[in-house]
Amino acid sequence: MAITRPVRRRGFALITALLAAVALLQGPSWAEDRAPGPPAPERIEVEALPLPPTAPSEEQGACTRAVNPRGTGCLSAHWDSLQAGAFTSDGRHITAVVEFTGAPAAPDPASVYKGQQVILIKTDGRTFPNGDPWKCLTCGIPAENRQGVTHVPDHPQPFPDGRRIHLGNTVLDCGRHAITSPRCTPQRAHLYPIRWNVTPDGSGEGGDVHEVRLHPDGVHIGYSSVARSGGRFDQHGYLGRLEFDPAPSGGEPLVPRYDVTRVNRLYDPAPEKQPVRADPRHPGRLVFDPQAPSVGELRGFSKDGREVFYVGHPHESANLDLFAADLRTGEVRRVTAHPEYTDPVDSSPDDKWVVAMDTRGSDRQMFVAGMRGVPPVTDLVSTAAVSSVRNNQHRRFFQPYLIDRYGDRGDYAGQQLNAGDGRPGSASDPNWNAKADPHWSPNGTSVVYAQRLVSAPSCGGVNPLPCPRSTEPGGRRARLMIAHLVDREPVRTRHVVPAPDHIRWGEAYQVGTPAPVRPYPPQGTYTMRGAATGSATVQIVRNGVEVRSVTATYRHYSDDGRVFLNGTESVTRTNLSLTNHRLDWHSDLVQSGAVRAEKKTSPGGFHLTIDVFDTEFNATGTLTTTVDGRTYTQPANGT
Repeated sequence: MAITRPVRRRGFALITALLAAVALLQGPSWAEDRAPGPPAPERIEVEALPLPPTAPSEEQGACTRAVNPRGTGCLSAHWDSLQAGAFTSDGRHITAVVEFTGAPAAPDPASVYKGQQVILIKTDGRTFPNGDPWKCLTCGIPAENRQGVTHVPDHPQPFPDGRRIHLGNTVLDCGRHAITSPRCTPQRAHLYPIRWNVTPDGSGEGGDVHEVRLHPDGVHIGYSSVARSGGRFDQHGYLGRLEFDPAPSGGEPLVPRYDVTRVNRLYDPAPEKQPVRADPRHPGRLVFDPQAPSVGELRGFSKDGREVFYVGHPHESANLDLFAADLRTGEVRRVTAHPEYTDPVDSSPDDKWVVAMDTRGSDRQMFVAGMRGVPPVTDLVSTAAVSSVRNNQHRRFFQPYLIDRYGDRGDYAGQQLNAGDGRPGSASDPNWNAKADPHWSPNGTSVVYAQRLVSAPSCGGVNPLPCPRSTEPGGRRARLMIAHLVDREPVRTRHVVPAPDHIRWGEAYQVGTPAPVRPYPPQGTYTMRGAATGSATVQIVRNGVEVRSVTATYRHYSDDGRVFLNGTESVTRTNLSLTNHRLDWHSDLVQSGAVRAEKKTSPGGFHLTIDVFDTEFNATGTLTTTVDGRTYTQPANGT
């Protein structure tokens, strides 16, 4: 339930958001028993941040002085035209990546406002000396100041020194000047590439680095890198130190750059360290260890620098959550537990809260994940495909949720920052979907996030969902929002603990070695015991290094002694390509006790084909989950 006032284009709009989602499970709490009661809902005000005007077209010269009298550029109207960055240390500016278009030809001074650039935006209603509430930091940087830079900017995160910004595979450096200073101009700025060496002789362009996040110490970065594991797409998380080399002697680009050194892979490939593994003391027994770090995609760090956030192996079947692992000890903490999909996240300055982008409230994943407490064994083959259901190409289902450190529990499922009546164009309009990543202000009283308006091909045509018209200036289909937690007192950022150069629970990266193939349990039939009572018989079928299918039969299985699971579930995966998978799913599960639930497929089974990048749902047959009388069905094909 939510009580709101509509967000207005001018001034703040009050959103008094009560609980963001009704508890999906009455009965057992899936959080720690010692967690305190849920926090009270807060008053939240949301407004749109100012952006450059929108170009009337993509044609050269379309951004005329009539559109932007100051000649400081126009944005593209398309769906992917901007990305939110992070706050500067003064809390009065936010970085962002935008796409300029319609610039006039050179030698017009406005010709530099083209392509993807990094801008700084005022968040306090003030303007820069030229009268704009934003300024471009990278437009017009001379060629000699950006040698070797080929990657587009991504996830712009200011360094703690205030003079640099991390831009994915690049660093923006303003030398002696703060990036907020008028003296930080494109003529004074430099762009330096980042290179991760992956060849023994130091040659080549370096390794794949994406989803890069700056550690709070300003020295280390975390990132993900794509790998192939068991015939399918996989990725691992890494942590390394940034070291500037003004005159490198090898590798490409052979220009001043930042090298990633002392690299650790945040993963231990030993079979006994896997979350689902055969018990070495009892080879016929299968165990699940929720404390085994299983960093898949790295998502950032706690503000004190102690923990790394990531998406890893589920704790419950088909439930894709966020986890945090202590960089020194490897101790794992479950950050979210709701059955819907969670991914982008940012921790508050005092690390007592997170804002996570989550599909909760949309029921997008409930048909497959709504039954709680099922051991994550079929996930050995299903995780990539299940996680891909979260989006429908240009229709996303993320919304920003405020969640305290203790996570989802009982009736508490967080508070939606932009909860409201869903009026078209408002902050709560469900057709405006949140984009990665949210970012907290340094004093913990505001959160910035980006939104995209659903666009073709995910609307119109044969797709029954509407193709809405944008009410933003110039019909722009992307915007930046700031949510103010109006009743909060400012907090201080915690003391930052520098990241270690050696991760004891991971492994030092050996230059030139391929990423390890995850050692899944050997083929065979296993017994898995419930923590409280009952057991499961699990059959694993492999095709070489690849797990092809998993079948689990449960008999009065329970981990908490309150909910009991019976029945059989079987999932077989066929890899149509590295990223495109087909799942053949058969489920006949029943829960009793404190919760009554069913998870069932149609007589011929449920057959899903989906690509992890295209994310277009296509299935035959049905998979349906019913929890305490509420039924969840799968999305329609093409949606």
